[in-house]
Formats: sequence, structure tokens, C-alpha cells
Amino acid sequence: MIGEKAKTTTRLLLSYVALAVIAVFCIYPSIWVLMSSFRTGDALFSDTIIPTSYTFSHYTELFAKRPFGVWYFNTLKIAVSSMIIGTILTLLTGYALSVFRFMGRKNLMSLLLVLGLFPGFMSMIAIFILLNQMNLLNTHAAVIIVYAAGAPLFFLFSKSYFDTIPRSLIEAARMDGAGHMPIFFRIVIPLSTPLIVFTALMTFTGAFTDFIFAKLVLRTPEKKTLAVGLFDMIGDRFSTEFTMFAAGCVLAAVPVTILFILMQRYLVEGLTTGADKG
Repeated sequence: MIGEKAKTTTRLLLSYVALAVIAVFCIYPSIWVLMSSFRTGDALFSDTIIPTSYTFSHYTELFAKRPFGVWYFNTLKIAVSSMIIGTILTLLTGYALSVFRFMGRKNLMSLLLVLGLFPGFMSMIAIFILLNQMNLLNTHAAVIIVYAAGAPLFFLFSKSYFDTIPRSLIEAARMDGAGHMPIFFRIVIPLSTPLIVFTALMTFTGAFTDFIFAKLVLRTPEKKTLAVGLFDMIGDRFSTEFTMFAAGCVLAAVPVTILFILMQRYLVEGLTTGADKG
């Protein structure tokens, strides 16, 4: 009995040690960037992580020397639009695959799962050609369409969540004469708050932080997003505005960090609910 308790305590201690080490590796770079944004001068390198002198000039210079406000607005517009459209498409896809039984359903789910395993940049050339033929290059609409259209590939969470909703509710609504869309929006959606929050936040974060596709499509300065604008700020070989870049990274991380903190409870529920059903 004592031996079992000792083993359990040892496992628990090792788990905490491992989590502490992972936390250090994750938090240390963030603290370095945060402290560098207040450091005087342009260099990120320093002998100490805590600056010897502080300045807020890098934050004001972002808006004075660069169109940072325009980049921020563009990013929020793209991220919010992609979140709304992508969340609706993902929920509808998961609901259809959970509730309806039709020919080729399992094959379709397998196909979507396989397509979701491939990195998105593998289709960049084909998407670029299509957007060019549609005269959508260098437009925010092109980025929003691609982000939203790719969201349903990750339908598995929504499908698993909808599997946990009692079928008796849906069948009772059908017997009362309700159609599929009223059932979905009036019965299923009100019961799916954790799933909606999780899906919306993941879609928003993906669109907000994406760089590769936005860099491929958006060309002119007034169309750039935060990721593209910050990269171009230090992309030149003669660029030295590294502390200003750190300040931009801090401001870019603010909305995503706040959303994750506020929605943490719903994220956990959205991830775990339906884990025992498929």
C-alpha cells in the first residue's frame, strides 16, 4: 500500500516538474519579447532580460512611422469575418454528418479527415492561380474566402459534440413539424455554447496569426495584415527596428491572449465534450 502511494507521488512530482520545464520554455521567449519592447535602442540582444532603462517610444513610433493602425484593422476585419463564416460552415458540416445518414457519409468523413492532415501551403499554387483568374488577388475578400472555406475540414470536434445531444429532442421537434434549419438554430445551437466558442476562437486565431497565405495574396501596404506588415518591417537586410518589431508583437498578441483567458472554461468543455463518442 505504501509502495503504491510512493509510486503515485513520484509520478505526480515528475508530472509537475515536466510541466514546469515546459512552462519555462514557453514563457521565457514571451517575456524576452515583452521586455525588449521597452528596451532603449534598436537591438534585441541584451546581457539581461530586464532592461536597464525603459521607454514607451517604440509603441508610439509604430503608429507614427508605420501604418500599424491600418494593419491592425485589416487583421481584425479578416479574422472576424473568417470567424463568423467559418464557424457557421463548420457547425453545419458537423451537424449534417452527425444527424443525417446518407450514401457515402463515412467516405466523405474519411476524405475530409485526410485532407485536413495535409499542410495548407501545399495548395497555395492552385489557390493563387484560381484567385488570379477571379481577379481577387490583393483583396481581403480572397483571404476571407480561403480561411472560411478551409474551416470545415476540422469538423470532427463539432460532429463529436453534436453526437452527444439527445436525438429525442430533434425527433420531437420533427414530429411538431419543425424543419432542419429551425431545429438547428433554435434547438441545437443554444445547447452548443462551448462548441461555438471553441470553433469561433480557433478560426479567429488561425486567421489572425496566419502569415504564409496573407503574404502570398496581399501586396500593397494598405492591404497588409499584422503578420505581413511586421515581417516586412524587419525583412530587409538593412532593417534595425527590432525593438519596434517586439512592440508590434506584444500589441498583436493582446486580443488573442484576452480571448483565451476569458473563454478558457468554454475551450475545455468544447474539447472534452463528446470525447467518448464518435
